[in-house]
Amino acid sequence: MATNRTFTMLKPDSIEKGYTGAILEKINAAGFKIIALKQTQMTKSDAEVFYEVHKERPFYGDLVTYMTRGSIVAAILEKENAVADFRALIGATNPEDAAEGTIRKAFATSMSENAVHGSDSDENAAIESAFHFSGRDIF
Repeated sequence: MATNRTFTMLKPDSIEKGYTGAILEKINAAGFKIIALKQTQMTKSDAEVFYEVHKERPFYGDLVTYMTRGSIVAAILEKENAVADFRALIGATNPEDAAEGTIRKAFATSMSENAVHGSDSDENAAIESAFHFSGRDIF
């Protein structure tokens, strides 16, 4: 059963380039309500746990290094059909393949520096949201 919440992170490259406001504006314009939001920096341990699903992949070490090099903005978003609609809004992982008007087409520079993370399932949205936010942080 689909839920009405998803999780996103604006990644270090988008923060470094000053895209936070523009990306949040696109999220709002697409009808998402931000119900939790914070800027933070992941520790190496945080990133290793968060991306554990990729541990056996060759890019895992680079991913952990990338995600810890600067701050991120984590958010929980609410909207009917949230996961699928947000995945459509962010576009393909490779910005060259992303559709016009998507976040990654507008703000990402490569597959490895692709500006934003979006949960890929309702289950992962709940897990990822709980990783970054306690219940008292969600409004």
